[in-house]
Amino acid sequence: MLNIGCHVSSSNGYTQMIKDTLYIDGNTLQWFSRNPKSGQAKEVDLTDLEEFNKKRVEYGFVNIICHAPYSLNLSSDKEKNRDFAREIFKSDLELLEKIPNSYYNFHPGNHMNQGIEVAIDKIIEILNEVIFENQKTIILLETMAGKGTEVGSCFSELKNIIDKIKYKDKIGVCLDTCHVSDAGYDIISDLDSVLDEFDKIIGLDRLKAIHLNDSMNPMGSHKDRHEKIGKGYIGIDAINKIINNPRLKNLPFILETPNDLEGYKEEIKLLRGLSK
Repeated sequence: MLNIGCHVSSSNGYTQMIKDTLYIDGNTLQWFSRNPKSGQAKEVDLTDLEEFNKKRVEYGFVNIICHAPYSLNLSSDKEKNRDFAREIFKSDLELLEKIPNSYYNFHPGNHMNQGIEVAIDKIIEILNEVIFENQKTIILLETMAGKGTEVGSCFSELKNIIDKIKYKDKIGVCLDTCHVSDAGYDIISDLDSVLDEFDKIIGLDRLKAIHLNDSMNPMGSHKDRHEKIGKGYIGIDAINKIINNPRLKNLPFILETPNDLEGYKEEIKLLRGLSK
């Protein structure tokens, strides 16, 4: 069975996220831990959270992904921004330890013209501060498109981060189809070669989730503009091969396409029809 869902709003509570996901025929979901731009978080309703945990088990939801705010930059050239990122990371991990089988996905960072090596060292420093030995939550580095000074647009950069993490069993990767295509990886006509390269550099055992998005821009554009499934440069044939690839098909797929719930419902119907 295809494990698929979309990014749902947490503004109306945790259990509403379950209801929204069931409405679109999903069995997994992604949500922001806090406001994606400001980083502000609402007070946690523990009763609602407990009901959320019961419902996700009841309905057989697979690994749920919490997405860190976009404002988080572990590799910033300003120490106050790194302190902000450090505290958000710690706070979010504390919350996610209350939600079994969670992934915490984040954009590795922007080097702000300091250089990739400096940025990677800064990312490693904070990750080694916040990850702890008995942690149940798995942290996911997201593959990036390479716009501006983004870190993580090539697999080797993610490997360089992972290699220096103390508790390596607590870290994995989320592959974003729009991002990797925009970064120059040919998932359209040579998906297996891209997966082979990922396996050789990082290891497919670290690939934990897929952000399933079409792209508004051609391969290698470094733009990061998501498009609806089948409406962009990646196209429905390539998307079909992605969801049915034996090395990917059992992973959770999260739609981040420009849609409302009705649009996600139609996309999931389409994708379930293609799933073998």
